[in-house]
Amino acid sequence: MAFPFFALSKNAWMKPLAYATGDVTIEVRPSARGVATIYDKEIVLYIASLMAAKIDQDLPVAQDFTFTAHDLFSVTGANHSARSYARLADALERLQGTQIRTNIEAGGEGEEGFFSWLSEARLQYARSRKGEKRLKAVRVRLCDWLFRAILRDRQVLDYATTYFQLGPIERRIYEVARSTCIEGEPLTIDLATFRLQIGFQNQLANFRMAIRQIALENAIPDYDLQLIEDPAPPQGGSRGRKTGQARVVITRRPPELVSELAPELANAPELADADATDEARHDLDALDPVPADPTEAARQE
Repeated sequence: MAFPFFALSKNAWMKPLAYATGDVTIEVRPSARGVATIYDKEIVLYIASLMAAKIDQDLPVAQDFTFTAHDLFSVTGANHSARSYARLADALERLQGTQIRTNIEAGGEGEEGFFSWLSEARLQYARSRKGEKRLKAVRVRLCDWLFRAILRDRQVLDYATTYFQLGPIERRIYEVARSTCIEGEPLTIDLATFRLQIGFQNQLANFRMAIRQIALENAIPDYDLQLIEDPAPPQGGSRGRKTGQARVVITRRPPELVSELAPELANAPELADADATDEARHDLDALDPVPADPTEAARQE
């Protein structure tokens, strides 16, 4: 969670992403529908958290998972409109199509070359008694890298209830804070470095304005965020407005002030492995209704 693998956008982001420090390199290439976004990541979090729950219960875990859109939307707070189903299809395509290359090891193993978050992603449909096309299940297969990261490294953390209501920058701030902050010790980082870690693609001045507003609202779950701005240096004879140095300080709130973490992710309906879908089947009349062309329906909604 500490590194920027996803685009901070709700719309298609067609440009490659890159992140590099002395120890970590990340390269992300877009699919035909763009780079997987921070909103597409909701699917990964849903699968990963339920996978972690299986591990905690000493249940067998495979890379294949089957779930319903209804269960996913119930956790993420999405409505059950045609637009949501169309976005789900697009998100799965981006998660499977986005190409990632990184030197970050998972489960004690590294990989050369590119991988995708999902090596397989399918929407399974059925027909109701009235002949309507309905979404029966979503089948996905986690990539080897992500599977190892969860299974061996346990790289899954609990998320606050309000995470799915946060904007893209706030989500990333929460993720960075959750993965790097130590209780009782504030995290201090200069604004330029923080911008790169968040994955903000616009200018530093725009990022400063965004962080200033976020700090004012103080809406990051479980954490307080401060933007400390030094006075601007003298203008002298140079043109252009100068700004002072800035840094961000993130502090975990004391336990008595920390908002209670919601059980939605840990207690969401358990995923069925691909070879056990019969146990999770519903009557066709109770399945999630999806128009024959969800993309067209979304445009008309």
